[in-house]
Amino acid sequence: MPVDIEGEVPRKANRGPAAGPENRRALLRAAREVFTESGLSAPFSAVAKRAGVGQGSLYRHFPDRTALAAAIFEENVAEIEVFLAPEERTLDDLFDVISDQAVVSTALIDLTVGNRHDPAVIALGARFREVVERLLARERAAGRVGAHVDAADIMLAAGMLAGELSRIDEAERAETSARARRQFRRAFAA
Repeated sequence: MPVDIEGEVPRKANRGPAAGPENRRALLRAAREVFTESGLSAPFSAVAKRAGVGQGSLYRHFPDRTALAAAIFEENVAEIEVFLAPEERTLDDLFDVISDQAVVSTALIDLTVGNRHDPAVIALGARFREVVERLLARERAAGRVGAHVDAADIMLAAGMLAGELSRIDEAERAETSARARRQFRRAFAA
């Protein structure tokens, strides 16, 4: 680092509001890492430190852990929306992305389930439901899913898969995911 004439390391220049979007992205990345490594008991200040921003910036963007978890899951839902948009995507593709996200979101799953009545969490659930409903309509039209299956069934399966994968040893995840998906295919079959 550069040192000034008096031998002190200069502080980063305060960029004010212009740094907001960059700080928010850094906080979300840091939160994923910190909560994956240390769980929800990790100090909130560890997120700010890992992101390289002050605690004031953290609280300005995310007043509490639920707001932070909801923002991370908002990114997850956006990723799911984009991933499942092509017409050729299937339920297996949905369960693939759910499996990938669950592994890095263990602590956050617990937090959002514990705060499922929070307006931000409710909005994310509604948004995810819309994605599932569009996918279900395509799967029915292709003859891959029975008329007895509704969006709530798929959402329940996704939640069960994410919850289970987030709590088991890494070495067991692939086999557990495959076993769950075989069960879902049989249950959802036309």
